[in-house]
Amino acid sequence: MVFGLDRPISVICSATGSDLTTSQTRPLQLINVSNMAASRLPSSHTRTRVRARQSLEERISRKATTSERSKTAAINGVDSDLEKLLISSRQRNFKLDDFEILNTLGTGTFGRVVLTKHKATKEYYALKILTISEIIRLKQVEHVRSEKTILKNVTHPFIVDMLWTHHNDRFLYMLLEFICGGELFSYLRNAGRFNNTTSNFYASEIVSALDYLHSKSIVYRDLKPENLLLDREGHLKITDFGFAKFLRDRTWTLCGTPEYLAPEIIQSKGHNKAVDWWALGILIYEMMVGYPPFYDDKPFGIYEKILAGKIEWPKHMDPVAKDLIRKLLVQDRTKRLGNMKNGAEDVKNHKWFRLLRWDTVYGRKLIPPIVPRVRHRGDTRNFFDYPETNWQNFVQPPIVPPSTKDGETKNFDDYSENNWHIAKPAAAHEVALFNDF
Repeated sequence: MVFGLDRPISVICSATGSDLTTSQTRPLQLINVSNMAASRLPSSHTRTRVRARQSLEERISRKATTSERSKTAAINGVDSDLEKLLISSRQRNFKLDDFEILNTLGTGTFGRVVLTKHKATKEYYALKILTISEIIRLKQVEHVRSEKTILKNVTHPFIVDMLWTHHNDRFLYMLLEFICGGELFSYLRNAGRFNNTTSNFYASEIVSALDYLHSKSIVYRDLKPENLLLDREGHLKITDFGFAKFLRDRTWTLCGTPEYLAPEIIQSKGHNKAVDWWALGILIYEMMVGYPPFYDDKPFGIYEKILAGKIEWPKHMDPVAKDLIRKLLVQDRTKRLGNMKNGAEDVKNHKWFRLLRWDTVYGRKLIPPIVPRVRHRGDTRNFFDYPETNWQNFVQPPIVPPSTKDGETKNFDDYSENNWHIAKPAAAHEVALFNDF
C-alpha cells in the first residue's frame, strides 16, 4: 500500500426519515474539478490538485462549566452503559434479500458502495460491498477488519453508523447510513473557500468527533474533505475508517493523504493521535484558503515542504484562526495542541472556539451554514454517476472464485449476520496473510 492508493473504498452513507425539502440556504452545486478556474489556486498547485482529484473514483480508492464537563465525560465514553445501549439499539438482523439495490454511490479498488432500499420498511441505506479475493491480493485484510471492528464499537453524532455486516464466499458487506448530502470536498471546491464562521462550524464538529475517538484510544489518520459528508440537515459525518486504528502507544504504518501527513509519519518516527490534530490544522487552513498549506506537483515535494514547515498566510486569514492553525501545525508532536497534558481540551478552549458551548455542538444544535438540496429520501444528486453492473452477482454469487480459498475467507468469519463480537484469533496459516502489515 502506498499512501492509501490501494485501500478500502470510502464509506458513502445516512439513514433518512421523512422526505426532504429545499433549504432556505441556497445549496452549493457539485462542480467538475477539471474545469475549476485556475485563478483559485497557485498554478503549480492547480495541476497537483486537479490531477489528484479529477476523478472521484481515484480519490476514493486512494484512498467549561461543571455541567458541561459532565456532559463531555458522557460524550467521551465514560458513561459506557449508555454508549453500549446506543450501539446495541442500532444493530439489526438483516438478510441480503431484504434489500433492493438501486445504484452506485462510489467505487474503489476492490469494491463499491451502493444505495439500497429495504423492501419492507422502505428505508434507504448505503451498502458497502468488498471483494474478498482483491482484499487479500492487495494485503488489505488488517485495514478492512479494523474498519469493521471500530465502526462496530463507536457511536457519535458526527461519525457514520454501521448497522449490519455479512459475508459469503466472495464478498464482505457493510450496511451503513445513507448520508445524502455528499462530500464536503464538493462544496469547498464550488465555493473556492469558506468564510471564518463556516470553517469554525465544521471544525467544531470534527473536534467533537476526534475527542471522542481519542478517548476510546482510536486514531483516525485520514482526515480530509473527501471523508467528510453532509447529512440532510447539513451536519458532518466522518466516514472511511480504513486507516483508523486502536492505539495505546505509537504505530509506524505509513498511511494517509500526502498533503495531510504529519512530519512524524513522513520521518517514520512512530506516531499517535497527534497526527489527527495536525490534519485538523491542515483542514482548517484548506477550508479558509481553498488549498492546503503544503503543496507540490510530486508527493516528495510535498513532504519536503511539510518538514520545512514554512506556511504562507493569506491576508484575509482571521488572526485567531491563524493562531490555532499554528499551534496545530507544530513539528514537535509533544508540543502540538491537542497532544499535550490537557488533550483535546486545549483545542476546545482555544479562543477561536470561544463562542461555542461544546454540549451544544455535540447536541447538533448549531445551525449549519450549508444545507444540501435533496428532493426525496433516496436522492443521489449530490453524488457522481457511475456505470452499473449485474447486481445479482453481488447479492447471490453463482460460484466461488478459485482465488478465494477457505483459509482466506476464515479471516472474515466475524462478518456473520448475527455475530457482533470482535474478530477471533486467526490460525497459523491465516496469520501469514498479515506478515506485510
